[in-house]
Amino acid sequence: MRFSLLLASLLLASAAQAAPLQDRSDDMERMLVDKGLIGQLQQVRQSVVDRTSDLVVTAIGFLGVPYRRGGNTAESGFDCSGFVRAMYNQTVGHLLPRRAEEQAAATEKIDRSELKPGDLVFFNTMRRTFSHVGIYVGEGKFIHSPRTGAQVRVEDMNGSYWQRRFDGARRVLSQEPDNVATVK
Repeated sequence: MRFSLLLASLLLASAAQAAPLQDRSDDMERMLVDKGLIGQLQQVRQSVVDRTSDLVVTAIGFLGVPYRRGGNTAESGFDCSGFVRAMYNQTVGHLLPRRAEEQAAATEKIDRSELKPGDLVFFNTMRRTFSHVGIYVGEGKFIHSPRTGAQVRVEDMNGSYWQRRFDGARRVLSQEPDNVATVK
């Protein structure tokens, strides 16, 4: 529920910021400023931006896409690493390796307590390290393409199944002109 409210707030705040103010809306804007509502809206927007990322918002748009082993497009379906790879490529322009264990090797290890939306979370679901990957969305939840017969969905990492299989968290680094910077 909180995640849905967070996403709705993000969309409303983005729409409010993206809409150009016209001359006839100046009176409305003055009234909102006088009542302190503009400041509140900006606080809400900043809070939402701090807790999510474009990557997460894009990934949420793929909820319901079916799982397909080896799949890497919305049209054909996704497997877990294909989903993560497609989201990073489409949103950030960063092409990750194809397999989950390769994605783990190509990213920076972080502590679970350092997780931010957009970070990768890995699980041992096939009796081998890093056999499953998802994207952390915040509040202990991640989005992933789970298995045959299922669809892209959001799940709680603190559920007993995922908690027992958690292998670690990683942060994707992308090359910036001057330096290597963390994708937020």
